Amino acid sequence: MSEGNFATVGVVGAGAWGTALAQMLASDGREVLLWVRESELVAQINEERRNGLFLPSAELHPTIRATGNLADLAQVPVLLMVTPAQHLGAVLSGIGRRGDGDLVLCSKGIEAGTGRLMADVARDAAPGASLAVLSGPTFAHEVAAGLPTAVTLACAGGEAQWRRLSAAIARPTFRPYYSDDVAGAEIGGAVKNVLAIACGVVEGLRLGQNARAALISRGFAEMQRFGLAMGAQAETLSGLSGLGDLVLTCSSTSSRNFSLGKALGEGASAAAILADRATVAEGAFTAPVLAEIARARGVSMPIVEAVTLLLEGKAPAHQVVAQLLARPLRAEALLG
Repeated sequence: MSEGNFATVGVVGAGAWGTALAQMLASDGREVLLWVRESELVAQINEERRNGLFLPSAELHPTIRATGNLADLAQVPVLLMVTPAQHLGAVLSGIGRRGDGDLVLCSKGIEAGTGRLMADVARDAAPGASLAVLSGPTFAHEVAAGLPTAVTLACAGGEAQWRRLSAAIARPTFRPYYSDDVAGAEIGGAVKNVLAIACGVVEGLRLGQNARAALISRGFAEMQRFGLAMGAQAETLSGLSGLGDLVLTCSSTSSRNFSLGKALGEGASAAAILADRATVAEGAFTAPVLAEIARARGVSMPIVEAVTLLLEGKAPAHQVVAQLLARPLRAEALLG
């Protein structure tokens, strides 16, 4: 019998977030199959009940079972996809997913080179699957510890799919709220990663709390402009997967994107920081493609452009901040 046949829910990706989701899902004793890319972690999770590389603080529930074989996930009815955004298509192709079943996309980003959102990547790699996006203000260590968390669960299949998925995913301290706006949930998660880098830069330069609050506010305006241009709903962008996630990740070094920006503000180069990281700051990959799409659509995103300049090494942090401060004065408006 295939290892995957014992579980009704699988988690694909055993980084901090994937491991935290598996821990949350197993909290009521249900069996969870967790795909682990790193071979050395499969035995550690199964035998020692810990993920020392990505989530060392958690003692993992006994009903989590790790596997290194992607094919084991092919028949699991509900899959939470938690691979880095740039690898989603390749991993889905490796699973060989059949046409039915639910794919819940938990990675936040835009595919470099193609400009595709994760749902578009998944539709191509797993045609016929029922797609949903799980996004919102979530730090992995808090979810793993069972602290109260609320997320958006945007379902392409509407309320019927949400009822099915919420029964599989919801737990007493993990509350999914329904949306049918898949694009909006994705855009909020992708854009906030870039804005979190910018807020980290403010912290690294020691520009103060006034500057951070202003950047969050004006960054949210950029998120709204871009999202509306891409067909997202304003309500989604103002909710958990947009504004909620933005506030969380722009306020703490627990955010990988915020800590990347902080290091940039302190004078480190993007190339050196990213080369030295075991975990992925998705905003570093998203920023240039997001800026490119925005320019093509005529959407003004000066903060995103500034982050892109920093990441590409074209200007130091203090210079891009000075350029933002030198922009013409205008009315405070969404389209301004």
